[in-house]
Amino acid sequence: MSRDVGRLLDVTATPPYRRPSFPGIPPAAGNPGNGEVLPVGDFIWWGMTVLRGVAVAASSSTMKVTLSALDTSETSFTPLVVIELAQDVKEETKEWLKNRIITKKKDGGAQLLFRPLLNKYEKETLENQNLYLVGASNTRLLLGAEALGLVKECNDSAMRAFTYGTRHNFKGFADNNDDFLTMAECQFIIKHELENLRARDEKMIPGYPQAKLYPGKSLLRRLLTSGIVVQVFPLHDNEDLKKLEDTWYTRFPLKYQPIDRIRDYFGETIALYFGFLEYFTFALIPMAVIGLPYYLFVWEDYDKYVIFASFNLVWSTVILEVWKRGCANMTYRWGTLVMKRQFEEPRPGYHGVLGINPVTGREEPLYSSYKRQLRIYLVSLPFVCLCLYFSLYVMMIYFDMEVWALGLHEDSGSEWTSILLYVPSIIYAIVIEVMNRLYRYAAEFLTSWENHRLESAYQNHLILKVLVFNFLNCFASLFYIAFVLKDMKLLRQSLATLLITSQILNQIVESLLPYWLQKKHHMQVKRKMQALKADIDATLYEQVILEKEMGTYLGTFDDYLELFLQFGYVSLFSCVYPLAAAFAVLNNFTEVNSDALKMCRVLKRPFSEPSANIGVWQLAFETMSVISVVTNCALIGMSPQVNSLFPESKTDLILIVVAVEVSDNFSLFEIVSTSCTSVTLKH
Repeated sequence: MSRDVGRLLDVTATPPYRRPSFPGIPPAAGNPGNGEVLPVGDFIWWGMTVLRGVAVAASSSTMKVTLSALDTSETSFTPLVVIELAQDVKEETKEWLKNRIITKKKDGGAQLLFRPLLNKYEKETLENQNLYLVGASNTRLLLGAEALGLVKECNDSAMRAFTYGTRHNFKGFADNNDDFLTMAECQFIIKHELENLRARDEKMIPGYPQAKLYPGKSLLRRLLTSGIVVQVFPLHDNEDLKKLEDTWYTRFPLKYQPIDRIRDYFGETIALYFGFLEYFTFALIPMAVIGLPYYLFVWEDYDKYVIFASFNLVWSTVILEVWKRGCANMTYRWGTLVMKRQFEEPRPGYHGVLGINPVTGREEPLYSSYKRQLRIYLVSLPFVCLCLYFSLYVMMIYFDMEVWALGLHEDSGSEWTSILLYVPSIIYAIVIEVMNRLYRYAAEFLTSWENHRLESAYQNHLILKVLVFNFLNCFASLFYIAFVLKDMKLLRQSLATLLITSQILNQIVESLLPYWLQKKHHMQVKRKMQALKADIDATLYEQVILEKEMGTYLGTFDDYLELFLQFGYVSLFSCVYPLAAAFAVLNNFTEVNSDALKMCRVLKRPFSEPSANIGVWQLAFETMSVISVVTNCALIGMSPQVNSLFPESKTDLILIVVAVEVSDNFSLFEIVSTSCTSVTLKH
């Protein structure tokens, strides 16, 4: 470039100085024409202008790539996402969808790479699955990362939002390196671009007049709700998945999980769940270590639980504050702690009368908040109260069964009837699990019917409904035994039965059964592939066919709910059954491996979702911690050791103990919170 500029500005030439000729470029207004004679001063001024223009052009060509310059006609690319269409989708709809995906951004497209899984010859040989592969060039993904505001670590170790123009300032970036973005981030970018394909002038989806569109409507969401698109899912990377499995769950389980690798492959939301599961498991170990000898040496003395209850108070308060610090450290390292929140679009199931949103100015469905509140308070709330009443009714039936079994054992006194004493608790534990799952479906239907605009509002209302019912359904009987019947022996028996039975059922329903079904389907696909004689990319075809039939991962809701209930069993009443923490630790060690197997081999790979924390579940666990403090204080106030000091007024004693312990624990809460915050700021 310097030689070209020197040739253009040859000031060593003898006058008269002339403007160099550029064929095909006419002179601009006020500028000299080609070959025009210039004074020396004007020639130098014009030359410096050209020099600045050349420098800017060179800088732009190396530091900035516009979306309009990208090519979307590549036929060979790494597939990242699969789109499955319904079998009877019309050809004009397919062609329209393809054009919208590959069209340039400035023309309303996503500017991604797109091709069918099978070519024309292969479709004649095999069953037409209507499967399409979506990918993107590395430059397109980097520009998408900038648009999303993904935060990356710079060479100076600071965390900053990625920009394409300053890409060389980020740690680990190289022009010939395609691994700067994780595969999870790449798939998240593609998902974001597909979801942001919006209707422009279309009034309907071509070929489907009933599928109405309006300007700004997400095309992918309309295609999904209309049944034209069956599903959209990201593909596994078999090589990276094998490396992850080797360091995760295929070896001896007593080791730390590769949380950073989990984050790179599945994203922050799932990595935070496994990080919390690991942290909670190790936090349970002190409780288990103290509880085991306590159980062995004080087994027959049910009243000596004051020391263990006091330890419970401190433990349940401290562990959640320490987790906040660890969570902040992880998410800062991943860049999601300082990542700007994206504008939240209306959820797919939201409906209403088309109008202009007064906040965003966009055209979208509008639904009166007054009508939503009527649905919540006149329908959802009474239904939840009815379910809570039914749960209490079932609980009273359980106590009738306990009285019957106890009477039968007292009459006969045989070994068989002593075993029969555990049968009512086992039956009740199974009924609780069934009722929890049935109620979950009802809660999802009601929350969807309430027609919340945002996904976050939908999730908050769903979690509130489910937590209230699950808490009463699982713990009401224990509170009744502890504070009404005041039978510590029955409380220990019921707690042990409920905890162990629920853990066994969860392992069977959530892991073993799906794994068995997936293995069965895998064998069917293998036999089908062996029978094929078509010349196709059998490996990719087999992978897509296998993964599209896998179950869909519905999020971390059920996983956190299971941990929430386990935390309740341990923190509320484990002082009368010290082995509760030990059983929880054993369950969680198997839970880590079963959940990892489920994520890697049983369910479809979920799309990555950036997260800065565990969300509303942090508040749920903190609420349970407060309840556990009050419960353990009340149990301490009921203990014979404390009662001997205040023999006259038990009610006043319990209230005094609760007030003192709660104030002490809130002071401890503030101290731990302050110390964790100061340490985090230092780091």
